[in-house]
Amino acid sequence: MRLIGPTGDNVGVVPTRQALQIARDAEMDLVEVSPNAAPPVCRVLDFGKFLYEREKKEREAKKAQVKIEVKEIRLRPKTNEAHRGFKVDDARRWLNQGHKVRVTVKFRGREMDYPEIALEDLREIAQSLADVSVIEQSPMMEGRTMLVVLGPSKAKAPKEIKPDKQDTPAGE
Repeated sequence: MRLIGPTGDNVGVVPTRQALQIARDAEMDLVEVSPNAAPPVCRVLDFGKFLYEREKKEREAKKAQVKIEVKEIRLRPKTNEAHRGFKVDDARRWLNQGHKVRVTVKFRGREMDYPEIALEDLREIAQSLADVSVIEQSPMMEGRTMLVVLGPSKAKAPKEIKPDKQDTPAGE
């Protein structure tokens, strides 16, 4: 087996007994790193410390992940302008926070005969949010609902910079 020593240097190809003896002398563990290599690669290290470091890296990676939520606003074909305005404001806020927004228009009864009304509403909403969003899924019908998915645009406006408390004079 190919052995990597306790200091990280390459010891070379050694028999298993000699590798175990080197690990015992260093008061560490012999860990098989790459079992599929031509001579398997083993390393002399403190296994408990190795597990702790790996777990620590995984926790850091998990913290760095960004979860993208899909928020939804629901409308009807007969939703009036004012109510739709409130919903669009919510969608704008969510898009600025980095969330995706699904806009759905639900049909009831004979409203299904006039899908162009909902299509026009969805186009107007997408147009009003065009400065902060991009259309990820164009308007489509799913059963009795028509939906469009909007995602945050790549070039977001910079967030407001709050003044530091250190920069303001103490008397103010």
